[in-house]
Amino acid sequence: MPERSLLQDAAGVAPALFRRVCGAFATGVAVAAVTGRDGKPHGLTVNSFTSVSLHPPLVLVCVGRKAATHGPFSTAAHFAVNFLDESQRELSERFASSHPRRFEGLSWQAGETGAPLLDGALGVLECETWRRMDAGDHTIFLGFVKGARVRGGRPLIYFSGQYRRLDGA
Repeated sequence: MPERSLLQDAAGVAPALFRRVCGAFATGVAVAAVTGRDGKPHGLTVNSFTSVSLHPPLVLVCVGRKAATHGPFSTAAHFAVNFLDESQRELSERFASSHPRRFEGLSWQAGETGAPLLDGALGVLECETWRRMDAGDHTIFLGFVKGARVRGGRPLIYFSGQYRRLDGA
């Protein structure tokens, strides 16, 4: 298949091509989570996570405005980002699905901010929602990192539409 130009037309690159090209960027997999106004945990699988700033410690996650979790994220004062271990692929798939009770039967606890922390995660960041910005069909949630923990292990990786594992020790 011939390579296509990045400049497709005035409206921007075609969505299918954009998705395919972005899929060529390997990412870790995380579950972003909040406690909603209803007191229940809500979360979704994200690979649109990045650290933004060291001073102050800021990160961001992007949530689609059509996502079922967008409402709880929009009103939450805090959120957590749980980095998944390679053994947690099932969690990634659960939180990426339309499963109505994603936390049901899972081992997790509320962190110091009240945001849901998944047991077994490689790393967890607890954030205070610092800013919300509309961007296309998503909202960018900037978080001020209030707490963090990390443990040893191997990350769950996503590349070119498939879960992957790191090679080597």
